[in-house]
Amino acid sequence: MRSSRSTQFTLAASALAVATVLAITGCSDDDGHDMDSMSASGHSMTSSAAASTPAQAATEFNAADVTFATNMYPHHAQAVDMARLVSGRSTNPEIISLAGAIETAQGPEMDQLARWLQAWGQPAPTSSATGDMGDMGGMDHSDMSGMMSDQDMADLKSTTGPEFDQAWLTMMIDHHMGAVEMARTEVATGSNAEAKVMAQNIITSQEAEIATMRALQK
Repeated sequence: MRSSRSTQFTLAASALAVATVLAITGCSDDDGHDMDSMSASGHSMTSSAAASTPAQAATEFNAADVTFATNMYPHHAQAVDMARLVSGRSTNPEIISLAGAIETAQGPEMDQLARWLQAWGQPAPTSSATGDMGDMGGMDHSDMSGMMSDQDMADLKSTTGPEFDQAWLTMMIDHHMGAVEMARTEVATGSNAEAKVMAQNIITSQEAEIATMRALQK
């Protein structure tokens, strides 16, 4: 009789122990699973936030950025047109080299300005550097800082040799000064980081070119 009761007690104790172990294990699994889920969720949110940051930075812009891109595009286009006039009209190697540098630098910047305007949902630039101001969509940009009028461009095209060189240097210095003024406004009031970097590069490079051109005038 005692043996039977002892056996029943032992079995009951064993069952209780097993149940306790299972309960503890279950809690551990649940807690571990919850922790894993939270960890995965936290990682996903962090990754998502990190991934959105560059996109937000790329699309952040204000009215000053739009004005900069919209106005600098035709401004660059005229500079490229003026640079292309050097071929066949000047024999000065320094002016020829400078004109090539201007075209090489400002052509890609025009492409970037156009891409920004598209990304910002703004109208596409209406001007193009395909020959002269007459190709610029029929729009008059001569009131923009440093821009030449159609007559200025026609007068420049009608000259050659040293006369062309001096006229070109005078006009391009004025043109560059206008670009620098526009770029300084962007640096001071724009919000798009990439546009502000371009503006600062324009200031640095074109001020250096202005110094070179002034030296060539002497």
